[in-house]
Amino acid sequence: MNTSDQLAALADEIVAQAVCPELARQATQLVMGSGNPNADIVCIGEAPGKNEDLQGLPFVGAAGKFLDVMLETAGLVRSDIYITNIVKYRPPNNRDPLPEEKQAFWPYLMRQLQIINPRVVITLGRHSGAAFIPDLTISRDHGQPRRVAYQGHQFLVIPLYHPAAALYNGGMRQVLIDDFVRAAEIARAAA
Repeated sequence: MNTSDQLAALADEIVAQAVCPELARQATQLVMGSGNPNADIVCIGEAPGKNEDLQGLPFVGAAGKFLDVMLETAGLVRSDIYITNIVKYRPPNNRDPLPEEKQAFWPYLMRQLQIINPRVVITLGRHSGAAFIPDLTISRDHGQPRRVAYQGHQFLVIPLYHPAAALYNGGMRQVLIDDFVRAAEIARAAA
């Protein structure tokens, strides 16, 4: 079974196992992820928003458009990377995912990473970053690679600010772009 088939089977399993049924009931659909199933870089956000829920794809709203700018500046396009979230259903009213929701989806995210086997995991925002690096302070740690182990698997994790940060604070725009360019360079060097 190739990686695309394995990811599709994992999505089917999430639905069949009724992970977070209260979230699933109010969501339009499961938002598993999109992009290259054999990517060297996986970007992970926290949960789908309204546009993502409707389209079934991660990062397609305003923050996603800025993510595309960051990718382009780093010499990448969406089809080069894989994008997903920790929580695969949209929380109501775009609230932050609850700790128990993140915990319920965590084993599936880890299996997703094991299937894709990226060189670098880029977390987008403090919620996804802190899931990998519990003592994370995003203002201090953004752009700093850390090795993270999970059940015998090692991941090189680079926590970044969420792309939405640049939408709320224009001064963050260049910090995000610079961090992403550096993260892409680290991924290329990790070959």
